[in-house]
Amino acid sequence: MRLYKNGKLVNGETISIGVDDGLIIAINPTNESAYSSIIDLDRNYISAGWIDMHTHCYERMDLYYDDPDEIGYKTGVTTVIDAGTTGALDIGTFYADTRLKKTRVYAMINIAKQGIKTQNELADLNNIDIQMIDQAITKYPDFVIGFKVRMSASVIGDNGIVPLEIAKSIQTQFQKPLMVHIGSNPPLLVDILTRLETGDIVTHIFNGKENGILNHLGRVRKEVWDAHNRGVIFDIGHGRESFSFDVAQQAFKECLLCDTISSDIYHHNRVEGPVYSLAHTMNKLLSVGYSLERVIEMVTIRPAEIMRLPKLGTLAVGNYADLTIFKEQAIHQTLVDSHDVTRTLKRGIQVAAVVIKGEYIEL
Repeated sequence: MRLYKNGKLVNGETISIGVDDGLIIAINPTNESAYSSIIDLDRNYISAGWIDMHTHCYERMDLYYDDPDEIGYKTGVTTVIDAGTTGALDIGTFYADTRLKKTRVYAMINIAKQGIKTQNELADLNNIDIQMIDQAITKYPDFVIGFKVRMSASVIGDNGIVPLEIAKSIQTQFQKPLMVHIGSNPPLLVDILTRLETGDIVTHIFNGKENGILNHLGRVRKEVWDAHNRGVIFDIGHGRESFSFDVAQQAFKECLLCDTISSDIYHHNRVEGPVYSLAHTMNKLLSVGYSLERVIEMVTIRPAEIMRLPKLGTLAVGNYADLTIFKEQAIHQTLVDSHDVTRTLKRGIQVAAVVIKGEYIEL
């Protein structure tokens, strides 16, 4: 048994956490002598392990790929969710590959059976095979935790809103979360939003494209507010082309905050930028004006709730012993969005260590 003592929560409270066999067994235990190993966190911050709910980490792909551990525990992220890189054709191989990783990996299966092997996976609706999706969910029920549909012009060809309507029918049949990628039109963002319900996830919410959340006056569209108010989930999904400081700042000014922070990370935008890591993306939201407490919530409890991962996201007895240890300190970091707009961050997050499946790893 190991005790992590003198950690600090984002609300300033001191906490100690007892861990054994990959699980949290005690919060603030009084008998330290019961533990065979004690690590003093020296008032560094500690939270439930960070969850990046939009990544691309199937290493066998050509367009979007990465090693789950390179974007995962090595950057302070204990759980990554692949957002539709694979469809039913490759989900079994992806599952087998992830069993060899330290980082905890889940998948939102692409409704197109081939996944993102090309940019236009939904231009041919014959690529959607519901029977194969059913088989994948049946075989990997704890791995396939949702669905992904990419609804932008380069992906859907001439099929308009139809792929989303099919995705919604699949979601109704299997009762798992649905993530919807938005980008260049067609279809129009408003046509997508009006079809979404409470719990559906829109990713790339702060993209700077014409088909984005701001209207011609530079204000948040009414339809965006309507979707937000009925419980549609807004996810960042930074990516190479999908995060604008100006859009995020305007939304913040109008008090429209996103629900979850995700990176949309893969090898190229990790190595070459502008994403680099989930922590780097979190720092961008700090620069916009989000509080540290809100930022941490959006990579822990919120994605765990939304993606229905009950043993993750909170520090509670019986939950997985996945923890992220970090500092919030003076830092000189140049942040770049998807449009080459820069900001200089003077204070931000720096990851110090993780506990992943009970194992302590300094970074």
